[in-house]
Amino acid sequence: MLMLSTYQEKVMSANKAVQLIEPGDEIIAPIAVGEPPALMEALVDFEGLENNTLYQMLSLRKVVPVAKDKLRIVSMFLNSHERESYAKQMIDLLPNHFSNLPKMLKTRVKNPIIIAQVSPIDNEGYFSLGTNCDYTATLVNHAKAIIVEVNDHMPRTYGKNQIHISQVKAIVEHTSPLAETGKPVISEKDKAIGRNIANLIKDGDTIQIGFGSIPNAVMEHLKDFRNLGVYTEMFPDSLVDLYESGAITNQNKPFYKGISTATFAFGSKRLYQFMHENPALCMIPVNESNSIKQIAQLEQFVTINGTVEVDFLGQCNSEVVKGNYYSSSGGQSDFGKGVTLCRDGRGIICLHSTTKDEQISKIVPYLHDKSVVTTSKNDVDFIVTEYGVAHLRNKTISERTQALIDISHPKFREELTFTAQRMGYL
Repeated sequence: MLMLSTYQEKVMSANKAVQLIEPGDEIIAPIAVGEPPALMEALVDFEGLENNTLYQMLSLRKVVPVAKDKLRIVSMFLNSHERESYAKQMIDLLPNHFSNLPKMLKTRVKNPIIIAQVSPIDNEGYFSLGTNCDYTATLVNHAKAIIVEVNDHMPRTYGKNQIHISQVKAIVEHTSPLAETGKPVISEKDKAIGRNIANLIKDGDTIQIGFGSIPNAVMEHLKDFRNLGVYTEMFPDSLVDLYESGAITNQNKPFYKGISTATFAFGSKRLYQFMHENPALCMIPVNESNSIKQIAQLEQFVTINGTVEVDFLGQCNSEVVKGNYYSSSGGQSDFGKGVTLCRDGRGIICLHSTTKDEQISKIVPYLHDKSVVTTSKNDVDFIVTEYGVAHLRNKTISERTQALIDISHPKFREELTFTAQRMGYL
């Protein structure tokens, strides 16, 4: 009864809740689905903003122009909305390894205001961050104030993503459908890459995988595998298929045995329903999900990530397209470094061999001007295109160069070979 009374005392509208934010306060929102839509809308309309900063990641709403002396927006990983706004200098980008964000944010932001979308309260007085844990859960005990937006559609998940009502300053009740990724279109190139990647996976492997057409293509080939485990940063829809086929048991891991782990999820309504009160899934903070020390303890571990272009040295640019920032490092560097420490680790970077119009090779002699190195030449392992697999770890420069040319699009192989010879790589 006391808890119900406390709950009702803290319920207010989104417009009133944002009035708790004072000039100079720095605000942190969870990644993607964890972003609270009503509070975000109320925030940009709040006339009391003055020298405030909002930290966001993979925001699912268009960036609304707000004067920078009122609200500075800092993204930690660009998506389509943020990408456009960054190019127009409406927002800033904070470079990071995903695993290090909790530490970075604690250093940059001493007393944050946390705004988050959560599941309804349980009988013990806890809200769940639902699809999320990410960096947000690590900052709960350091927050100046926590404002939660309760959504009946947000799944209640288990793990280290719980917030007690005693920690909450304000509660906004706002029920709306959760954002969904939509079903990716899988091309013939994706299917070929999926087959090539599946050939590198064995029964008993633990996998890390993201979302998109290629990961879905990979999953199609893993349904008959057995005793797979999941230790990932993002939990996508395609993993539900592997659960239903009996491929995932998580029995081959030294920790979280029998349980899949992730730090956030983004998918369809089917995924969110699968997550709801599912004891086979544990949400953990990103400094654990992406911890190199944790990853190193996994014996059979396979990481699968995408990139934009790869040069003859094996350097991967996964962030810049045509000289413009497209995304950020995310967890690619975390898993790329961690998998090299596993006894039987396989780090896979995948990409189409060309751009969509097949006019430009994505296997290149050297990274293009203004590009960045996301995965270094010393950490790269397998590169996979629709034309095959190049195993670069422990290879010389000439061996790497030839292996990459062999999986490039056939129409570019002669040109790439000529350039490599001129550079002294072959």
